[in-house]
Amino acid sequence: MSKNYKNPTKVITGPKTRWSYANVWDPKSINGGTPKYSVSLIIPKSDVATVKKIEAAIQAAYEEGESKLKGSSKSVPSLKVLKTPLRDGDLERPDDAAYADSYFINANSASAPGIVDADRQPILERSEVYSGVYGRASINFYAFNSNGNKGIACGLNNLQKIADGEPLGGKSRAEDDFETDDNDDFLS
Repeated sequence: MSKNYKNPTKVITGPKTRWSYANVWDPKSINGGTPKYSVSLIIPKSDVATVKKIEAAIQAAYEEGESKLKGSSKSVPSLKVLKTPLRDGDLERPDDAAYADSYFINANSASAPGIVDADRQPILERSEVYSGVYGRASINFYAFNSNGNKGIACGLNNLQKIADGEPLGGKSRAEDDFETDDNDDFLS
């Protein structure tokens, strides 16, 4: 494929995207389904460029998948009535501060995403990637029509960690718990 080819359904998110529910090392099964790698991408509403790219990619996936969405119906349902992956954190997660003033997308894949650091070097240490880090994500959008459910879904391609962030979910990192210089000898 030519390096100049631009896939209209593929998006690279901005570097201020925060990762939550980062199941990127081992696939997890949800409700007994096929195990998948997944991440919830929290995109600040102020990142207008990324949001516009996502909206355009969803539109492209809709147009590309019209025959699939039509199925055996007489017409293709309007994009407005279909389930789409770009969701409003203020409306859907009002009690979660991490999702405030943000959109979010749940992306998943049957195959493991490539994970690199800011210098595009592979990250091999699992503790480097956790819910709460900031980074870019390579995602793609596609139409689906299965068991009466129709819409646009988001596939996870690759991840690039840009910066550490406060861990989400209340769990602290071991490095942070034991960074104190207090060498209190509990035996004395």
